[in-house]
Amino acid sequence: MPLKHFLIQEFDRESSNTRKALERVPAEKWDWKPHQKSGTLGWLAGHLATLPGFATAIIRRPSLEITGANFPRVERHDMLMDTFDRSAEDTRKALSELEDAHLEQAWTLTNNGQAIFTMPRYHALRSMCFNHVVHHRAQLTVYLRLLNIPVPALYGPSADETVF
Repeated sequence: MPLKHFLIQEFDRESSNTRKALERVPAEKWDWKPHQKSGTLGWLAGHLATLPGFATAIIRRPSLEITGANFPRVERHDMLMDTFDRSAEDTRKALSELEDAHLEQAWTLTNNGQAIFTMPRYHALRSMCFNHVVHHRAQLTVYLRLLNIPVPALYGPSADETVF
């Protein structure tokens, strides 16, 4: 079975969980942050909503230069879910077009022309996209907990939702 089938299954599962967490973000707390060194709730939610687009870039481009790149931003709460849905849809389409040989090709992330890393696309997708989403979604659930907003059940029951 082609690797894209496994990647799509994982992407769909994780996107569903990300959607559950993003749906809980309250508009009135958009600018809230738990610590002066932390990003705001709105920044974190917006980052999660646009992260699938990074996977699309890895699939469709040979590299990405960070300096001068025009990364999408979610400026307002009312943009959050539409942005996530479009980003996830585009990524799922890009994943469906993948061939195994394409996943073996090297992909490079650069900053001011200097390589930050080069690795096979498969590893870039898994570590820099899929795992990156899980990391920031976990941060988001901590923000939700600190705001006393029920945390969704993601990989099993949460303290707020019993799914069994």
